[in-house]
Amino acid sequence: MPDVVSNTTPLQYLHQVGRLDLLPRLYGRVIVPRAVADELRQGQLKGIDVPILPALAWVTVQPVAPVELQRVPAALDAGEREAMALALGRKDPLLLLDDAAARTQAKTLGIRFTGTLGVLVRAKHAGHISTVRPYLDQLDEAGFYLRPDVRELVLRLAGEAS
Repeated sequence: MPDVVSNTTPLQYLHQVGRLDLLPRLYGRVIVPRAVADELRQGQLKGIDVPILPALAWVTVQPVAPVELQRVPAALDAGEREAMALALGRKDPLLLLDDAAARTQAKTLGIRFTGTLGVLVRAKHAGHISTVRPYLDQLDEAGFYLRPDVRELVLRLAGEAS
């Protein structure tokens, strides 16, 4: 199983739809950089419903080597940069991130990635959830940006296209 490194949004959104449990079921252990842990802690202090990382035995918070961080464009936010830097320091990692600009950079750097929607589709194929559609509705209510064509693609990949 590859090392799985996560940015903030997949953790946040899966938590908000009540399916954070999918990550350890699908991947075992998830690694997050310090900046992601800090972003979640700041969200908690602001009263946002976010996962509490110290309560999740399957999450490991790791520091980022400065030499790896130099390989990632500074235009990204701290969590995205550090998550990519951690991924770059591993052999065949899987990076969890949702932001389009960050995904473009991950592709440029040759990092394999998926996001919240990919986790849901994989969970359906693995038999951990029966349908994806209700989670897409919940993500929409939680403020997750999802273009109509992407929604249809996700439903098609999950075998739920109308």
